[in-house]
Amino acid sequence: MPDQEARAQRAKLLDGQIALVTGANSGIGEAVAQGLGAAGARVAVNYVVGDEAAQKVVQAIRDGGSEAEAFKADVADEAQVQAMFKAVVERFGTLDILVANAGLQRDSAFLQMTLQQWQTVMSVNLTGQFLCAREAVREFVRRGPRDVSKALGKIIQMSSVHQEIPWGGHANYAASKGGIKLLMESLAQELAPRKIRVNAIAPGAIRTPINTDAWSTPEAYKALMTLVPYGRIGEPEDIAQAAVWLASDLSDYVVGATLFVDGGMTLFPGFATGG
Repeated sequence: MPDQEARAQRAKLLDGQIALVTGANSGIGEAVAQGLGAAGARVAVNYVVGDEAAQKVVQAIRDGGSEAEAFKADVADEAQVQAMFKAVVERFGTLDILVANAGLQRDSAFLQMTLQQWQTVMSVNLTGQFLCAREAVREFVRRGPRDVSKALGKIIQMSSVHQEIPWGGHANYAASKGGIKLLMESLAQELAPRKIRVNAIAPGAIRTPINTDAWSTPEAYKALMTLVPYGRIGEPEDIAQAAVWLASDLSDYVVGATLFVDGGMTLFPGFATGG
């Protein structure tokens, strides 16, 4: 009974709101899109490749009782981003929540890293966040206040523990996440007077396809756990629940914050015995 009551309460948090989640056809983005839908939001599911996977996410949200639609667009392409936002507004009427989640890795030792590897990561992970946030803010300001939320609009930027933790062999990825941190904080500072809340989620080790090698064998999992004081890997649903909270009025006084969902990874567990 308590579980049912908790689910019922959660389902009311985002009633009447429209959310766009980028990179939402797999992993963290998929879980976030479904979580927002379960909380009552109508959801625009962005993706760039994988039509079938995107449609499965859409169907799962619909099966849960919320509206959803898939929108194919490369977040690194300004024209595609603008066309996507126009299509989302035409389909749902407006937008209340953006979860800028789309991201990728192109790993390499720095000595061998190519300009293309660097630029690909920066264009999706950082420029993509800029382009999507800008279009979201333009829509929030265009349509003005709505009675479904205390804020004019909410932006959640998906970062990583690697906005804080250096990561050799992944300089492009870590740099992009460090950029997201200050992009988020600068936007939050500038936009708060307009009642637009901008925050970030920084996941730690999460069980997703992008990092299968880190958890798929007992040996790999054991090694990973030396970095996670809480003693378990994170699940995509852990991030989804954080996103629902940050998108809701329960967090209305939270502005410019990074919520680390990492089992304590940023506590630098290697120093637990005194270093």
